[in-house]
Amino acid sequence: MFSKEVILTQYAPQPIGPYSQAVMIKNAQNVLYISGQIPINPSSGKIVEGDIAQHTQQVMDNLSAILKEADMDFSHIVKTTIFLTDMDDFSLVNQVYSTAFSAHPPARETVAVKALPAGARVEISAVAIK
Repeated sequence: MFSKEVILTQYAPQPIGPYSQAVMIKNAQNVLYISGQIPINPSSGKIVEGDIAQHTQQVMDNLSAILKEADMDFSHIVKTTIFLTDMDDFSLVNQVYSTAFSAHPPARETVAVKALPAGARVEISAVAIK
C-alpha cells in the first residue's frame, strides 16, 4: 500500500493546468514525480529572458526548488526527460544540465518537440527517490 502527497512550493512556478508540481509516492521508498518545468521565473510568472543556457538554468532552479520542498536534492533524481523545440540547443542545454549532477547522473532521454507551453524552448521532468 502507498500514500500520495502533492508537493507544492511557492519557489517554483505554480501549475498552469490540471497537474501538480510534483507527486511523492510514500512507501518503503519515497518516489517524487516532478512535472515538466519550463523557464518561468516564479516571482514574475513569466518566461525568463535570455538565451537557451539562461532558460535551462531557470528550469534547473525550478527543479531544485521542488526537490528542496520535498527534502531532496539532485542526487535523488534517477530519471529525467528533456524536451527541446530545437535540437541545435542540445549542447548548451547539456552543459547547464550537467552542472547539477556531479558523479552519477540519472538516466535520461532528450526529445525534440514541435512546441512547448508558453512558448518555452526547453522543459525538463524528473523522477527522484528518497
